[in-house]
Amino acid sequence: MMLGLDSRELSELMDEQLCSLAPESRIHLVGEETIDCTGLLFLLSSSLLWLFSQSTLQPNFAANSCSGTNYTANSKSQTNLNHLLSSLFSNAINSTGFYNTTITQNSNTVYGLFLCRGDITSQECQNCVNMASKDITQLCPNQTGAIVWYDICMLRYSDQFIFSTMQENPTWYLWNVNYVSNPVQFNQTLADLMNGLVNQAAFGSSTRMFAAGSVNYTSSFEKIHGLVQCTPDISQNDCYRCLVKAVANIPNCCNAKQGGRVLMPSCNLRFELNDPFYESIATPPPPSPPSTPPPLSSPPPAISTVTQGKGNNLSTIVIIIIVVAIIAVILVSAVFIWFFIRRKPKIEIEQSLQFDFNTIRAATDNFSDMNKLGQGGFGAVYKGKLLNGQEVAVKRLSRDSGQGELEFKNEVVLVAKLQHRNLVRLLGFSLQGEEKLLIYEFLPNASLDHFIFDPIKRTQLDWEKRHKIIRGIARGLLYLHEDSRLRIIHRDLKASNVLLDEEMNPKISDFGMARLFVVDQTENTSRIVGTYGYMAPEYALHGFFSVKSDVFSFGVLLLEIVSGRKNSFYQLEQTEDLLCSGWRNWRDNTVLELMDTTLRGNCSINEVMRCIHIGLLCVQENVADRPTMASVDLMFNSSSVTLPIPSAPSFFVHNRNEANKSSSENYLQGTESGSSTTKPTPRSTNDASITELFPR
Repeated sequence: MMLGLDSRELSELMDEQLCSLAPESRIHLVGEETIDCTGLLFLLSSSLLWLFSQSTLQPNFAANSCSGTNYTANSKSQTNLNHLLSSLFSNAINSTGFYNTTITQNSNTVYGLFLCRGDITSQECQNCVNMASKDITQLCPNQTGAIVWYDICMLRYSDQFIFSTMQENPTWYLWNVNYVSNPVQFNQTLADLMNGLVNQAAFGSSTRMFAAGSVNYTSSFEKIHGLVQCTPDISQNDCYRCLVKAVANIPNCCNAKQGGRVLMPSCNLRFELNDPFYESIATPPPPSPPSTPPPLSSPPPAISTVTQGKGNNLSTIVIIIIVVAIIAVILVSAVFIWFFIRRKPKIEIEQSLQFDFNTIRAATDNFSDMNKLGQGGFGAVYKGKLLNGQEVAVKRLSRDSGQGELEFKNEVVLVAKLQHRNLVRLLGFSLQGEEKLLIYEFLPNASLDHFIFDPIKRTQLDWEKRHKIIRGIARGLLYLHEDSRLRIIHRDLKASNVLLDEEMNPKISDFGMARLFVVDQTENTSRIVGTYGYMAPEYALHGFFSVKSDVFSFGVLLLEIVSGRKNSFYQLEQTEDLLCSGWRNWRDNTVLELMDTTLRGNCSINEVMRCIHIGLLCVQENVADRPTMASVDLMFNSSSVTLPIPSAPSFFVHNRNEANKSSSENYLQGTESGSSTTKPTPRSTNDASITELFPR
């Protein structure tokens, strides 16, 4: 690790430490007499300075992604990959920060490259490539394609050609959870900085396609530091397009955050407030304009003369023809580029998301009842195991989805792009005749209702876990409402639709089902999709829904998590539903009586009370009074935000049959325990940025 000391401080530190290593030569101040240890200091100081000069930045893991198919151990593919990784490592020390190579043996080919941050030394680059070469085979074992990012380098390989082509997927985000004090000014300043760096990296004089710099934010003591970089194998225009896309994604992940990163295969960017995370580098000057010749002392001799008459007209005609031809070529090229960029990726995405139906049928043992995980309003769900060992959850949709094959494919492609750490990942789909299958990641811990409403299992959820689950659900819902490419209203958020991974992180399931089933998406619908007990009153009674309908469901779910009680809408006499109890406790200043008894004495009372307060704000009867999920997220992130006083929630009493109605059930209900394909959440690449990361 590099020490944050200037030369004077370093010298003083060495003087103190070195003399302490040799007590017999220490400088003693006795009156005016001194015993000098200059010789020893000079020798050891020189040694320490050499050691400091050899110190390097330590790579910090950021993210990884695996692709392609599996190869068998000790195969030609593995041999080629080992040769490739060895070649990348050996060429890192003499590279300029980028190197790509191809290894071919017996018609088996693997392509690989690395990119080191433009401000680090060749030794630091080689150290990072060395670490990446070892980690990537552990992160993506036996995979024919993989990419891994660190804070100072990226390494990638594939059995498909990956050179000289701009690629933006997969895209990963990292961000600092802390907000800036003046978002409007910060966003404008950040945009100006990033736009300047993008132009400098893409069109500047540096062949490394790298730029870094800083700009004052509120004062000379507060600065925004930024960095952008492309892989030098792509063209300047592709670099510009890639970085523009990365900058455009900043609001999706890092709006008003103190730091953030966008990682793509062909480019990446990073910014931090008051954290100069890159090494001090000289900013290259902008390209100098063409020099003009010095004025002559006398007029130069005429080179040519302008001819009048027919010759002049002929020249004009020739010029017009040339200009028209150039414009035509540009227009044809533009049409071709638009078609290639816009159309081809969509076809590739559809192909990469589509599973073979027979493969899925074999994975589920022909949809055997032994593999059935649950049954919901949208269809049955089965556990499956693919040939590569990956476990999946397969939702076999009912045959009344109301869509044709093309429309269904397009909707799946859109929903599959909604990727967030708190959403269940849709891996793809399969079609055969009237059969429509959705393939999801498999999560081993089933759904939240199996824990929170079980008197024994809920003891496994201490307050820290419950608070993490509440916050995760809020982040996932905020992403669906405001930050995703589509504006998704879930309409059936409940405990059974929140799944838990191996680390008890929450993931919202069944989002986007309204799109896949062509449910009316206007502000009013005659088809009620949801579960009584969680439905907002305006939706249950009149069919009106909005993002505030999901906010109501979130409030009910929050109160259930805190209390360990289900919000049943049919009750025995002299009993209250959960919302009534919560409101009565609030009104009587006995809020903590709502808390699950298993939490008492082992939780943060302030956090519990704040969560109950937020829950009551979400279930208010007046739609306008309920906060948005953005406001809810701010309430959780900032304890200094003063919460408004909630008004009374909506009280309904439904009959026993209505209380059991639900148009969708959790696809992992009754899940067996087993391994999960969910990867560990990647960590932050620096101490200043606490990672909240997801792919798109």
